[in-house]
Amino acid sequence: MWQYLFEGPFADRAAFDVHLRRIAASEDPLFLAILDNATGSAVGYASYMRIEPVHRVIEVGSILYTPRLQQTTLATEAMYLMARHVFEDLGYRRYEWKCNALNAPSRRAALRFGFTFEGVFRQHMIVKGRNRDTAWFSMLNSEWPERKANFERWLDPSNFGADGRQKVALSALNELSGSQGLPKRY
Repeated sequence: MWQYLFEGPFADRAAFDVHLRRIAASEDPLFLAILDNATGSAVGYASYMRIEPVHRVIEVGSILYTPRLQQTTLATEAMYLMARHVFEDLGYRRYEWKCNALNAPSRRAALRFGFTFEGVFRQHMIVKGRNRDTAWFSMLNSEWPERKANFERWLDPSNFGADGRQKVALSALNELSGSQGLPKRY
C-alpha cells in the first residue's frame, strides 16, 4: 500500500496519526478524507495538489485506498466527485494524474477514469532515495462532459447485477468515447 506513496509505511499508529495531523493542516496538497457513508469510517484519502488557479490546472494525487476501499464502487465515486468539483465548481481547465511509471495499478486507474496518457518524464524526481520516472495523464474541461456521463452511467445502480457485479466496465465506456490509452508495450 505504501510502495509508491511519498511517505510511509509508518512504524506505528502514533507515527501515522502525526502524519494525518500534518496533512490535514496542508493547503497544497489539500487532502480530503474518503468516508464510507454506510459506516462513517474513513477508508482512504486523496489530495488536490500542484494547485495553479492562474492556469486553472490542478492535480489529483497522494491517493491512499485502504483494502476496504480498493476495487469498490465507492473508490470510483470518490474520483468522480473530485473531478466534478474540479471542473464544475472550481472551473479548472486541466486535471492531472501523475504516478510512478512502475505503478501499473495507478496507470490502469488513470486510464479507467478517463485520463489521457501523455508520456513519461524520466528521472523526474527522487522518492525514498530512488529515481522516479513519472507517468503523466490529464483530463481536459472539454473532455469532462463525456467523462462525466461515463462515470454516471457506470455508477448508476442499473449497471450492477443482483450479485453486485458491473455490467459495463468504466474503462470500456471511456475507450468507446475516445480516451487515449497506453501504447500496448505498457
